[in-house]
Amino acid sequence: MLSRKKRGKRPLDTERNGDNLFVCALREKRTWAYEKLYDEYAGLIGSIAKSYLNVDDVDDVIQEVFLRVYKSIKQFKGDSTFSTWLYRIAVNVCKDQLKKYAKRSETMTDFDSEEPGQLEPVADHNVEIAVEKQFDSEDMEAILKRLSAEDQELIRLRDVQDLEYEEIASIVEKPLGTVKSKIHYARKRLKKLLTTYYGLREEENQGGE
Repeated sequence: MLSRKKRGKRPLDTERNGDNLFVCALREKRTWAYEKLYDEYAGLIGSIAKSYLNVDDVDDVIQEVFLRVYKSIKQFKGDSTFSTWLYRIAVNVCKDQLKKYAKRSETMTDFDSEEPGQLEPVADHNVEIAVEKQFDSEDMEAILKRLSAEDQELIRLRDVQDLEYEEIASIVEKPLGTVKSKIHYARKRLKKLLTTYYGLREEENQGGE
């Protein structure tokens, strides 16, 4: 189930300056550093996992992320903040899990086969408000899955996890301008799906009268 976080800017430069001691301790396999890692980041990783996967997958994702950090911490070069690097690992773990599920089942959500949901009407001019108000809806989750994998990822990072564009650019390893453009068009495609969804529901409701 998706849940939307409140957006708030984080002082990236300040965070980066505070990473050095912590990262060094992780590289040296200090116990306190890994305890700190769990205490400070397990909740964040769990939130990421829930935006991609089922609640039952959260613990497995957290364990896998920490395992990858343990194995690859020496590869962290400090080009981004530690939290952004960790975020990238968490997203990749979730995407890997989704690929496993896709191999097990190729079923796709069919709007025509679903019962009408509880989505509220969406104004054409503001899809972001719809995302903000309705990302806890199972219907919105189903609609989101009709987008491409890239569009899903960008919408989740921006509108579910509320990351800044700069952080998203670092996570997906693309130029900032490209990320802004892709998010813009991803939202347009989501808006089109929402419009189609409501059109189908309106026809169903009228047909039943």
